[in-house]
Amino acid sequence: MIKGIAASAGVAVSKVFKLSHPVLEIEQRSANADEEITKLHNAVTEAQKDIELIKQNAVGRLADEELAIFDAHLMVTQDPEFIGQVEAKINDESVNAEFAVKEISDMFIGMFESMDDPYFRERAADIKDVTYRIQCHVMGVQTADLSSISEEVVIVAEDLTPSDTAQLDRRYVRGFATEIGGRTSHSAIMARSLEIPAVVGAGALLDKCEHGEAMILDAIDGTIIFSPDADQKKEYSAKADKFAAHKESLKVLKDAESVTKDGRVVELAGNIGTPNDVESVLTNGGEAVGLYRTEFLYMDNSELPSEEVQYEAYKKVLEAMAPGRVVVRTLDIGGDKELPYLPLPEEMNPFLGYRAIRLCLDQPEIFRPQIRALLRASVFGKLSIMFPMIATVQEFRDAKAIVEDEKKNLSKEGIAFSDDIELGMMVEIPAAAILADQFAKEADFFSIGTNDLIQYSMAADRMNEQVSYLYQPYSPSILRLVKMTIDGAHKEGKWCGMCGEMAGDERAIPLLLGLGLDEFSMSASSILEARRIIRDLSYAEMQELTDKALNCSTTEEVLELLDNVNV
Repeated sequence: MIKGIAASAGVAVSKVFKLSHPVLEIEQRSANADEEITKLHNAVTEAQKDIELIKQNAVGRLADEELAIFDAHLMVTQDPEFIGQVEAKINDESVNAEFAVKEISDMFIGMFESMDDPYFRERAADIKDVTYRIQCHVMGVQTADLSSISEEVVIVAEDLTPSDTAQLDRRYVRGFATEIGGRTSHSAIMARSLEIPAVVGAGALLDKCEHGEAMILDAIDGTIIFSPDADQKKEYSAKADKFAAHKESLKVLKDAESVTKDGRVVELAGNIGTPNDVESVLTNGGEAVGLYRTEFLYMDNSELPSEEVQYEAYKKVLEAMAPGRVVVRTLDIGGDKELPYLPLPEEMNPFLGYRAIRLCLDQPEIFRPQIRALLRASVFGKLSIMFPMIATVQEFRDAKAIVEDEKKNLSKEGIAFSDDIELGMMVEIPAAAILADQFAKEADFFSIGTNDLIQYSMAADRMNEQVSYLYQPYSPSILRLVKMTIDGAHKEGKWCGMCGEMAGDERAIPLLLGLGLDEFSMSASSILEARRIIRDLSYAEMQELTDKALNCSTTEEVLELLDNVNV
């Protein structure tokens, strides 16, 4: 039995399809620059044709948000910054095209992989996918064709690229297991969209199985069993049937109210990264967008996006979600999230450095166009603007002043904007949580970003394996900070949400409900299960549970309490 990360729930009893991509042996060699640039351009053209075909074949099977991944892939092939640097390397050093592609792509991949936010770290997978395809065309190497699978299998691979996943036909592919990857990888996200069970990050797999042998994939508990016996097959087949029945039963909750057994109503919202993601939120019964990460508008461009480009994106989201609320986080870039076209100073500790609202207040020429675009788009729906990384009351006041200033400017220009826009803040710095009662006098709402709040509170980088044990969402100290934030908001009659990963954690939902959280924002695929849990709980009982949790001394004691909650 092998354990991995359950990335897309489900159970499959089938046989192994071992997938191994050709390993490209790329070495530097001297070459004629003109000939290599021609080979590069031809390879890029062929890669674009591949991507267009994969996207076309996936229409109807993938949601718009997943199909948009291939638009991002096409943008990589058309990015003048990326292609220009490859051409420059070929010209300047007279090297072969595949080597130049590797050198430049490795630089971009390293930049994205160093980022703290898993959502952006996964952009490295996009670049790997696209550049591998370009290199294969340069070198004349045939890539794998998963669309030709015509019997029921579970794919076992080191990893699956977004292109691989998009080719999967769920009539035959019952699931997949990979040696590397995480829940936020594109392959995991697309597996959830396709409703294909997936276990990722399971370590060495390919050496432990044979092509065609029987296997069990339990993507509920993250378990993989090769060559199961008859009893195991029977047990897991029954588990698969039970899961399928449960999933079908959740569909009736799409338009149901998010209300506890004793009448406490909360809001279930979705986190998005692009306008195309809204459809998945609506399909899964989301009542709002609780976090729109606007960074992609900046990271998918070779220059700062104009006010007009931003306006069109925000308008699309607001129109699609209306009359539901859309909480837009202003630009959260800098520090560990770099933009190739925006030089920033080197920092000893970028996570605590020049980023987010600090950068925006210091460079209003970047911040003001975003605020103007948001204000102009506000007439198309219910807009809430949220400032990230707020540490002091003065920072919030300064950001709010820029919004008010741009309102005046738009009024002078005769440009309409809504008179009902909420201005709120991310609570992700312990100092903000402790002073929540004072911030609530200034802000219209809070949204708790647990990913950063936890690592800042515990002084532990969650990506550092040596100290990852300190990343403890259930620590009583974290629960007390969350409680302080919620109570501070409620004291001033304001609402408090959560957009960090904890909000969609099935085990955490009873605690957060008892703490008084008003809005839970999560991955769209988690919304219906969260609604089912909330409707099965008593708010009064969860308040009693959290009172006990807040008085615990250790994470283990809190988890022991949660073991007694039947969800």
